[in-house]
Amino acid sequence: MTETREDSRPRVPPNQVVTQKFPVMTAGTPATAGIEEWTLALDGDVESPVTLDWAAFNSLPQQDFTADIHCVTRWSKLDTRWRGVSLQVLADLVRPKTGSDYVQARADGNYTANLRLRDLVSDKAFVATGFDGKPLTLDHGGPARLVVPDLYFWKSAKWLRGLHFSPFDYKGYWEKLGYHNYGDPWLEQRYRG
Repeated sequence: MTETREDSRPRVPPNQVVTQKFPVMTAGTPATAGIEEWTLALDGDVESPVTLDWAAFNSLPQQDFTADIHCVTRWSKLDTRWRGVSLQVLADLVRPKTGSDYVQARADGNYTANLRLRDLVSDKAFVATGFDGKPLTLDHGGPARLVVPDLYFWKSAKWLRGLHFSPFDYKGYWEKLGYHNYGDPWLEQRYRG
C-alpha cells in the first residue's frame, strides 16, 4: 500500500492519518433491520419510484469496489474492498427527473445525509452489502450502507433505508449541527464557516 498514486499525487488528504483499523463511529445506536425486514426506498422526484426488498436489491448487478475512505475525525483507510450496487444502477432504475440534482440518504435512527447527484453517479458511489469478502457487519452499517469515497465518511450513511431524489438540498443530520454542507476531504471541509 502506497500513499501516492501512480501520477505522484497523494492518496491521503491534508491532516489525515492512515489507519489499518476500521474505527466504528456512529451517531447513536438505532434499532436496525435484518435482511428479512430490510427495504430500500428510491423515491422523490423520479419517473419510477420503487421500494426494493433484500432479494430484489441483490438481484441488481453487483460490483466489487476498492476505495480509500476518509473520516472527518482525521483517519483515512486505504484500499478498502467492498461489494455492492453502483448508485448509477439505482439512478437508472428510477430515472431522476430533470432538475433533481440532490439526494438525501435516509437511514435507520432518523439519520440523513445530503448529497449532490453528480457525486454519486458514474460509479462514484455505491450501496455496499459486503466488506473485505464478507457480509457487511452491523457495526459498519449492515446489512447495507452508502459509500461515497470522494467525501468525508459521514456522508456514507450506515443502515441505509432510502434515497430521496429532489431539486432541493435538504440538510442532513450532521449538516444541521454545523458540519460542512459538502464535505470534501481534500479541501478539509469539515465544518461550516
